[in-house]
Amino acid sequence: MLRFKVLASVVPLLVAAVFARGDFLPGARPCVAIGEGSVQITSLPWQAQSHVSFTRDPAHATVRVQLTDNAEAADFAVLDDVDSSEASACTVNPATRFVAISASPSASEPVIYLSQNGPADYRIFVRSTRFSARDAAALIVGARGAPQRLAAAF
Repeated sequence: MLRFKVLASVVPLLVAAVFARGDFLPGARPCVAIGEGSVQITSLPWQAQSHVSFTRDPAHATVRVQLTDNAEAADFAVLDDVDSSEASACTVNPATRFVAISASPSASEPVIYLSQNGPADYRIFVRSTRFSARDAAALIVGARGAPQRLAAAF
């Protein structure tokens, strides 16, 4: 009976630990290595240090991200390299920051307007089978944050 009680108390703890780390989700999630750490997209909102959302209305955006056709003009470029894969470039460690994409905008979190035209706070170039343009925009805003806008003088 004691073994059953121990088993009954340990199994939920193990399940909670796996669930908290997000290891139950298969496959790699979009991420970028930055210095000693990385920024990674997560689908678990409680795991994320920051949240972003997207809008189709530029008037509601706090960050504008432009998709460019030229990698040299971009602030952030994502290209798939079919010859090599650096799977260890984004290993999860204590310095990893997680970003969640929210379905509904929040006044305290960045709201991204993604477009083909300027003006833009960030410019991204994406040619990838693993990253979407939304993933790349969320990663750059999650890594750099929303730009500080100057207050109107009048």
